[in-house]
Order: sequence, then C-alpha cells, then structure tokens
Amino acid sequence: MASQAARLQRFKAAMKKVYGSFEDTANWRVPPLPGNSGHRGRYLWTDAFGVVNFVTLRYATGEERYLEAAKRLVQTVHDTLGRTRDGSSRLSGASDTEPLKGGLRIGKVDEGGPDGDGQYHHYLTLWMFALNCLAVASKEVRYNDLAIRLAQAIHPCFIVKNNGVEEPSMVWKVSTDMSRPLSRSKGHLDDVMGYVVFERLDSVAHWFGQGDDQPLLAEKEQYLHMMTRSRPLQSSTDMLDLGMSLWSAQFHSRQGDELLRELGTHGSSIAREIFVEQNGPCSSLHKSAGRRLAFRELGACLGIKCYSNDADVVANADAVVEFWESHAEESAPDDLMAITQVMLAAALIPGAFDLSYPDGRKLEDS
Repeated sequence: MASQAARLQRFKAAMKKVYGSFEDTANWRVPPLPGNSGHRGRYLWTDAFGVVNFVTLRYATGEERYLEAAKRLVQTVHDTLGRTRDGSSRLSGASDTEPLKGGLRIGKVDEGGPDGDGQYHHYLTLWMFALNCLAVASKEVRYNDLAIRLAQAIHPCFIVKNNGVEEPSMVWKVSTDMSRPLSRSKGHLDDVMGYVVFERLDSVAHWFGQGDDQPLLAEKEQYLHMMTRSRPLQSSTDMLDLGMSLWSAQFHSRQGDELLRELGTHGSSIAREIFVEQNGPCSSLHKSAGRRLAFRELGACLGIKCYSNDADVVANADAVVEFWESHAEESAPDDLMAITQVMLAAALIPGAFDLSYPDGRKLEDS
C-alpha cells in the first residue's frame, strides 16, 4: 500500500490537472476547467469537489494557503454560476447582499434540451457541503451562513404538490431561474442528501455559537418525511449512487440515525457484492476501461472509504482507484476529464469528505 506522502503527491497531481499550478497561491488565479467541462469554464459538481479537496490539502499539510485557494474557487463559482449565462446579471431573486438567493446554475454547456442548463438539487446540496467544510476549516462562519441562505432559497423550488395536496414531494431539476420544474420526480437520494447536509449546516451553526435554533428545521422535517415514506431506504447498483449512499450514511443525525443506518447497511452489502464477489449484473469491474465510467466508480470508492469497515471491500476499492490513475486520461471523454480528476483525488484521500478526518473534527449534535 502506498504511503500517505505518496498518496498526497498523487492527490496534488490530479488536482493540478484541473486547477493548474495552485501551490503559489499568491499568484494563482482560478483557471477555467479544462476541456469542454462547463459553461464559462465552471461546473458546479466538479468545483464542489475542488473546494472540498483544497480543504483536505489544508488538513493534510497544515498550510493555510490551500484555504485561500478554496475561497478563490468559491468566489469564482458564485460570480459565474450565480449569474445568468451571459454574465450580465445575478440570477433571479439574488442581489449583491444575497448573492445565492437565486441558487446556482449547473454549468451545462447547452442552454436547453434534455441535458441543458438549470439547477440540480443534488449539485446544490453538495455545494452547500463544500461551503460548510470551508467554514469549519477556516473558522469563518460566513461560509456556513451562505450555505444556509442557499438552502433556504432553493428548497421551496424543488418541493411540489401532488394533486393539490401539500404532501412533500420533490423534483430533481428546475429551470435556471427556479420558476418551474424540468423533471417529474426526485432523484433517488435528493431527500437523503438534503436531510444530512441541512442537518450538518444547523449543527455547524450551533458549533459557531449561533444559538440552539435550527434555521433549517422545517426543511429537514420535509426531507425526513419523504425518507420515512420511502422505507426501506436502499442504495442501488449504480456506482455513483452507491457511493453517495454510503457517503450520506456516515452523517450523525438527531432524528434520522435509524434511516441512515438502514441505508448504510444496504449499501455495504451491494459494495461487497460488486467489489469483492464481483458477480451478477451489477458488477462492471471486469470490463475494459473504455466500457466503464471512471467518475462513477470513483464516487463508489469515495463512499466506501468514508463508511465501510470491511477491509476486503476497502482494499478492492483502492485497487479500482489505482486502475483509474493509470487509465482515466486515455478513456475519459474530454468533457469528463475535470470531474474524473477531482473525484480521483477525493477517492485517493477522502479527507474532508470523511466526517471523522482528521480525528476530533467530527461534530456531534448537542
């Protein structure tokens, strides 16, 4: 097994393929994502990983310059994806004092069509988590406050009524101005990710001494209701979905512990089937690199390394990460290069994605 120092160098190498030579942060400016990776050079999911990975570098090295890189990336994303596609104005409802009140665009290259721009719930919640990580690492509450205001702004736009009854249900995509849904159902984990990230935001607000109030209590109760209604909570054989299930299952929760354990148990059984037994239709690990999607498998590896205590599963996940270190560049399409590299770095060293890293950073609710 490679030493932590060697992993750190490999981690940095993957990040530099996306963000350039960021070591000299005094002179570094956030570059556009390489390839055809996002509109106006930004893509929300990729840059959320970028922010969390810079926080990981701060924890791994003790060097504050990596937090400066994370802050610059945050500002660049807000200045790009928090504005209309032509950059002329902030998104509808936002202002200079409330820059995230209009949400954040995905950053899709095309404006319309089935894969056009808009806002994804699971991208937004991941971005909130990235802001939260930066708040904890920098001890600057303003980043957690930004995440809370973003949560409050976007949540109602993804909640829909069923046949006129105000029973909480969701859609996974809405228009760029958040005025209408662009999908008919929720994503598999939208309620779970909403619940655990919103719970985290409230916990960190309390950690900063902002009182015992839970500013996102009503929103969390809606997510929890949807999660309870969907029981038993289960993962799926989709690799990225599996990874995000396991990642979500690690969160401490005031009310949802039983549900999250249920999700983690099911995800762990699927992970063992895929990564150890490697049988059945859900396993793709025997296929050639060109017939697999690196970023989805790397998402599974990240979730496993954040959650699993199964040594065989973790060891085989490490082997998959090493496989993609050698094959990602030759097999990933140009538009997936950036997302693949940031997720490769996270799968090498989960760091700030792992709520128990480093020891003592895990926040307990009180």
